[in-house]
Amino acid sequence: PWKPVLLLLSPSAFSTTCARCAKDRRLRQKRAISERQLTRYFVDQRKVRVVGGQGGGGGHSFYSEPRKVFGGPDGGNGGDGGHVILKADEQMKSLSSVFPFYQGFHGERGGSKNCYGANGAHMYVKVPVGTLVKEDGKVVADLTQHGEEYIAAYGGAGGKGNRFFLSNENRAPKFFTPGEPGQERVLQLELKTTAHAGLVGFPNAGKSSLLRAISRAKPAVAAYPFTTLNPHVGIVHYQDYEQVAVADIPGLIRGAHQNRGLGMAFLKHIERCRFLLYVVDLSVPQPWIQLQDLKYELEAYEKGLSERPCAVIGNKIDLAQSRINLPLLRERVAERVIALSALTGDNLEELLLHLRELYDTYVKTEQSQGQSPVKW
Repeated sequence: PWKPVLLLLSPSAFSTTCARCAKDRRLRQKRAISERQLTRYFVDQRKVRVVGGQGGGGGHSFYSEPRKVFGGPDGGNGGDGGHVILKADEQMKSLSSVFPFYQGFHGERGGSKNCYGANGAHMYVKVPVGTLVKEDGKVVADLTQHGEEYIAAYGGAGGKGNRFFLSNENRAPKFFTPGEPGQERVLQLELKTTAHAGLVGFPNAGKSSLLRAISRAKPAVAAYPFTTLNPHVGIVHYQDYEQVAVADIPGLIRGAHQNRGLGMAFLKHIERCRFLLYVVDLSVPQPWIQLQDLKYELEAYEKGLSERPCAVIGNKIDLAQSRINLPLLRERVAERVIALSALTGDNLEELLLHLRELYDTYVKTEQSQGQSPVKW
């Protein structure tokens, strides 16, 4: 004779589809990501291949119904292909979301009963305000206003149906035309930084540390030159909800206007900065020579660039040698000198207040000229 046996099953043996059992499952921990991997670089260049949508083919049919067998041709034309359109959007701040290939939607084929095919939808590509569009090194568009559009690739025209070829000489045409292919182009998108303020200085002057101190941006900081290889943009928030964008331009060296060092690849970002913040290392001998060299490089790259509204930031005031050089710098510099330490945070309030003064002056100037200032 047999005896009943009681089996004890663990909760994990049951299905976990019910709500009570699902609570017993442990949540998977997210993989730890380093700060460097979390950093989103400011992508300023993109190479994009754009292809317009192909036009739909023409229709081929003859009308036929009871008591009207020979109704004649009734094939409609095909729809046009969609364009690829670049559209400036103030919400976009970088070219990092732009893909290397875009194609417009194809047009539909023409139908019977003289029905035309639908046109293909346009493909809109959002790019930041201030994007230059180049083809073979030549500027073909400059998107400087919000909502401004540029047709990067035209869609192909739709084919003709056999109804189109009806004539007195040919009462029953049987031929039709296919749709034309869309335009194909290879474009270079180039973004000149549209930040309000630009941090300009030599390598290891403390620009990245300063941007970390006044905003939530996290550029790389290290004790070797050219730590910053990509521009970073940080946003300074104020209590009245105004936002001032500050760009960390990679370090310049003597001869940068001749494409030495990182060269002109980053001098172009300073062109559209409304005002400049010269970051000078106070701990080096004769720090005023740094300011002279920086202004010379900017003026050699573009005349009048060094004359924009600016402020001189004397960084590393926490060092003993910096306190000695500070009064000497103020004697030889006509601009306002703000001494601070990006490492310890000393005197950052003065910089933030002066930054807001420069921003308010810029806004009033743009409004008085009937232009809309750049908002972030």
